[in-house]
Amino acid sequence: MEGTVSIVVPVLNEAGSVEPLLAEIDAAMRELGRPYEVVFVDDGSDDGTFAVLEGLAEGRASVRIVKLRRNFGKSAALTHGFAVARGEVVVTMDGDRQDDPAEALKLIARLDDGYDLVSGWKQSRQDPLSKTVPSRLFNWTVRRATGLTLHDFNCGLKVYRREVLDAITIYGELHRYIPVVAAQQGFRVTEERVAHRRRAAGRSKYGWQRYMRGYLDLLTVLFLGRYHSRPQHLFGGLGTLMIFAGAAILAYMTVLKILGEAIGDRPLLLLGVLLVIVGIQSLSVGLLGELIVNSRARSGPERAWVERVVEPGAVRQPPGTSAVGVARQAGGAEPGAVVAAPPGVGLPVAGAPVAGEGATSPRAAAPADARRP
Repeated sequence: MEGTVSIVVPVLNEAGSVEPLLAEIDAAMRELGRPYEVVFVDDGSDDGTFAVLEGLAEGRASVRIVKLRRNFGKSAALTHGFAVARGEVVVTMDGDRQDDPAEALKLIARLDDGYDLVSGWKQSRQDPLSKTVPSRLFNWTVRRATGLTLHDFNCGLKVYRREVLDAITIYGELHRYIPVVAAQQGFRVTEERVAHRRRAAGRSKYGWQRYMRGYLDLLTVLFLGRYHSRPQHLFGGLGTLMIFAGAAILAYMTVLKILGEAIGDRPLLLLGVLLVIVGIQSLSVGLLGELIVNSRARSGPERAWVERVVEPGAVRQPPGTSAVGVARQAGGAEPGAVVAAPPGVGLPVAGAPVAGEGATSPRAAAPADARRP
């Protein structure tokens, strides 16, 4: 797979790490033999990191810097880095040098197997037990909840095809769930073992609070992934169960009242009434969600869900030929041409092969063990 590689590195108070890290990235990319750029995102550093980065970027066209006004978090830093990155392949790694840039070459090679996102799986992790034990519990929980069988969701070293980043939205602290969000969008996700190094300078930016926030973010990802287009299935289902349970309790209390028993001071009566009221509210929330989904659906189908459009009689493109070029060579809408998709439908990816008779897409050629939730 050819094309420019963008390496996005979010940094926070890593003045002592960025210069040797850049040297390692340069060495790794020279070995890869492809054009590349390095995008550093300074997430509100106050230790002189930005000044060091300015010095590194001076006279170099391959280094770009994004400086944020304050510390907005890793998700925001990655989002701003993705916005300015120009590569067809995007690599992310942390700025503390615990990720070895040379390991990124193995992840990039896996894209040729038909995958869209390759996540690192840290081996012989060089972190204290206070980080590794909660991390293992967290990864196990995410695997069971999402069905995506990765071992290290929070590894900073990842490789993406450009279309993955164009299709997903990351905010808050959802960066650790990027593989889950990508898989929910239909992209092929896998992992690759990578080496992990001990921190050489600076200090860790993560505390125990991130695990609590991580589990709350997991609920958000699960809801958006499974009930994004059908909220009533969740809220309506819960509401219906509560209404039936409340109605059964109230029916029982009615029988007791008919038999002459006092029910006014019994907690079970309050529980029945509460279940019916909350159930009706849950149904109402589901209906409101359906109204929102219906309004969004009127704008057309999700463009991000379409990988490419192949017209009847389309032929395989020569390597390096864009879809637009094929259409021009075909003289418009002649048989075998790739033409513009209808409104609301995603266009073929420029420069990507177009499947014709007997042709297969990169995803179709992926191994059967591709992970999906």
